[in-house]
Formats: sequence, C-alpha cells, structure tokens
Amino acid sequence: MRRIRAAILGATGVVGQQFVLALQDHPWFEVATLAASERSAGKTYREALRDERTRAMRWFCNEEPPADALNKTVDDASELDLTKVDVVFSAVESDAAKDLEPQYAEEKPVISTASAYRYFDDVPILIPGVNSEHARLIDVQRKNRGWKGFITTQPNCTTTGLAITLRPLLDCFGIEKVVMTSLQAMSGAGRSPGVIGLDVLDNVIPYIAGEEEKVQKETMKILGTFGGDRIEPAKMGVTCTCTRVNVLDGHTEAVFTSLGRKCSVDDVTDAFLGFGKGLVEELPSAPGQMIVVHEDPFRPQPRLDRDNHDGMATTVGRIREDPVLENGIKYVLVSHNTRMGAAKGAVMIAESLHRSGYI
Repeated sequence: MRRIRAAILGATGVVGQQFVLALQDHPWFEVATLAASERSAGKTYREALRDERTRAMRWFCNEEPPADALNKTVDDASELDLTKVDVVFSAVESDAAKDLEPQYAEEKPVISTASAYRYFDDVPILIPGVNSEHARLIDVQRKNRGWKGFITTQPNCTTTGLAITLRPLLDCFGIEKVVMTSLQAMSGAGRSPGVIGLDVLDNVIPYIAGEEEKVQKETMKILGTFGGDRIEPAKMGVTCTCTRVNVLDGHTEAVFTSLGRKCSVDDVTDAFLGFGKGLVEELPSAPGQMIVVHEDPFRPQPRLDRDNHDGMATTVGRIREDPVLENGIKYVLVSHNTRMGAAKGAVMIAESLHRSGYI
C-alpha cells in the first residue's frame, strides 16, 4: 500500500513537534513536508529548531527528535506544494489557521488542532469512536464551499476527556446536566506566551481565557446529532470552571452529571469499560481501551495515569452517586492533553477518515 504523504504546518512549534513524533514509523502515513514561518523556511529542521541567540535546540518533547526529520528542509507554510502531499496536519495558531487552512482545504484534507473553524456549522469536531458519524458533515462542507478537500478539527484538549466519558453515559442513561471543574497542566498553555513558571508554582490559576466557553460549546456539538446538513447540539446543560495547576502534562477533571435515569455505580463502570471496544483493531493510534477505570480512591493521578495506553486512554476513578443532583453520578478523569488532546489524537482522526474513504 502506498503510504499517505503528510505535511505538517507549524512544524517547529510544540504541537508540530508532537506531530513529527506521532507520525514517526506510522504504518499508513509518512512526513513528506515540514512547514513553518517564513523565518524558518529554507533551513533544515535541525537549524530551524535552534535558538538564534543561544543555539540551544528548542525541542520540547521528552523523546528525541527523529534523525530523518532533522535533516529535512523546512518549507514556507504559506507556499506549500500540494502536489507533494495527500493530507495536511495543521498545528498553527488560530490567527494563522484562518488564512492558511482554507487555502489548502480547497484541494486537500486538512486536520486542524486550531480553534479557527471549530464552530462553523459545516465543520466537524471529531473524536473517533465518540462521534465518527459527524464525518459526513465533510460532504456538506465540500458542497457549500466548492472544495475538493476539507477542514476537520480536533476538540480543545480539555473537552476531549470530558466528551469521551460523557458519550457512554449519554448513550446508556441520557444526560440532563453536566458540571465540571478542570485542573489543567501547564503544557496546555504552550510555550509562548504560556504560563510563567513562578505564577503557577505554589499556586492555582483560577481562570484560563476562553477555555470554559470552548468546553461548553464543543461538548454539546461533539455529542450532538448529525441531521443531514448540520449538527444539532446535544440537549443538555454543560457548565464548567477551568483552572491551571502546577502539573507538567495531563488534565484532571472533576465531573458531576445529572443523568436521564437512575443508575448504580456498577452500571456506570460497565458503561465506561464497554465503550470503544473494537476501535484498536481498526486504527493504529487508538488505545487498547478508550476508558480505563480505577477502583482505588486515590486514582486517577496525572503522574501515574496520563500515559495509559501511550497517553491515548482517558482514565476514570472515584465514581460515586451524587446526592444533590437528580440521578446524580460524579467521577474524576485524567486525559493526556498533549497526546490524545493534541497531535496523536489528530493523527487518529486522519486514520479514521482514511478508513471511511475521506483521505
């Protein structure tokens, strides 16, 4: 089988670097093009990653960069040669995404981690196994815009774990209300401007600009119903408080749900454990289990559980009945914000779209 040629926009940034790793030795995709700003264009990837003043390598992943990637010449992200690629992974900031993504979606599939097009009626926010049927919105998008390609987006990293755990609850019991408080890792803020280390050391930052609105809107779209030409948002109330804490990777969320009918902790546990079975056989990046459940009341913890199934599983614990909410169930989850919530999750979207014939 001919490997699918991928371009990575924003390849020198944090998420772009994660894409480089996620696509290393991938059985279906190969990195054909690394692209970044005009400042990096024409340099090797190794040189583009070096700080011009200190010459330090600005590589932010725990794993070493692939040797073959370091020797590639970086292209200008605004001037991609689309004859050399089959799919574009976009890891650029939203302002740049507004201009670049539709430029390339006219001809090629674009899988984006940016929020620029998430909230357009004809653009799906996909999590394979959670709302895979929303991929049919791509046909509407192509018709509306006259494109051969398309844009599909990945959720905000905080939305990802929440939506994954709500899907089986919605399917099995119905959901009336969701209240969530997040304790988000520093890596979710990026490197520039990011959170200054001394601000979060010995501290909790009680506000992340725009985060709560994203989670609330995206969750209802992801869990909504495809109606033929648009997504009808899920009919539930979702509210949250998002905070930043002194953790490197892994978002923790305390979730309170008012379900559509009474159920036990065992019922909820079974729904979580049964969710997503069979996905691993289809998609190379999919976790062996979508949701891991702990009975230990001191789990999940980001340091212990963020890397479950290579950071692609959502880990749940402290499942309890809630006496205040009607048909109330509450739990704690941990989701890896820079793997399932970023590049590797976006690669899994591309795998799913390849399986369904869109790539």
